[in-house]
Amino acid sequence: MNELSKARATLLEVDEDAAAQRIDNFLLRRLKGVPKSHVYRVLRSGQVRVNSARVRPDYRLQAGDRVRVPPVRMAPPARASGAAMKKARAGARELPIVFEDDALLVLDKPSGVAVHGGSGVSFGAIEALRAARPGARVLELAHRLDRDTSGLLIIAKKRAALIELHRMLREGEVRKVYLALVKGRWRGGAREIREPLHKFVATGGERRVAVRAHGMAATTRARALASSSTMSLLELELLTGRTHQIRVHLAHVGHPVVGDDKYGDFDFNRAQARRGVKRLCLHAHRLEFAHPMRGSPLRLESALPVELQAAIDAEFGTVQRA
Repeated sequence: MNELSKARATLLEVDEDAAAQRIDNFLLRRLKGVPKSHVYRVLRSGQVRVNSARVRPDYRLQAGDRVRVPPVRMAPPARASGAAMKKARAGARELPIVFEDDALLVLDKPSGVAVHGGSGVSFGAIEALRAARPGARVLELAHRLDRDTSGLLIIAKKRAALIELHRMLREGEVRKVYLALVKGRWRGGAREIREPLHKFVATGGERRVAVRAHGMAATTRARALASSSTMSLLELELLTGRTHQIRVHLAHVGHPVVGDDKYGDFDFNRAQARRGVKRLCLHAHRLEFAHPMRGSPLRLESALPVELQAAIDAEFGTVQRA
């Protein structure tokens, strides 16, 4: 993005990295600290111009567009302490990279690491990565993983790749396969769990998800890889991508994920913790999709973390996975 003028209004030229981005999202990212309502007000009033013309909030930028951004009062940016930045950079170096090229990067996120800051977390994986790569023009999450879920996480390094990845995820063109250790013996073979999910805020402000008839359609495909009298190892494929989908679906059918402190069986979790299983036993194991820029097939895998593999071995011995 090149500044063409430093007058009261700022004139920006859109480069390829910002192309295909909606003008409202572009402004919200650039004008951090400005209330969202004010950003939309200046858009609708015509104070923002693209190539000297008024545009709707859903206008998608093109390379070479010239955007006039009016002067607005912004809150001073929050500055992270030197110690926090140093910690973030160190954290990024500890995040294993499974795949990287000029368009995208796939991390093997450990359990306990948030994907982004918020809710009491100063730095997540994406902030740590940006701190470690200050020269990177684009580093954006293509999707999310729960903080306590380990495994594969896609980061876009180009705006066009991000737009295409979002389309692919929305249209079910990214195959996401998880492994989970759950309570109880799984019976009935491979099947699909089709239950609508509704997000709500519980008493005390905690965000939760529950199966509700009026919720969003959600489908999880499940099959058992191993079972004992007390636990099962499941392979799960997300056919939709709702918040907490696997955890809520499995709890609903009577097989909560071991270590789930939100939807799980708390007494069972405490018993397993005494045996050394002290994490959410859910792992984003495999991704299969076409490269968003080149179309070449990608099949990426993350091995089970040591502590999760140890829990599985202790319960079932060596498990042959398809």
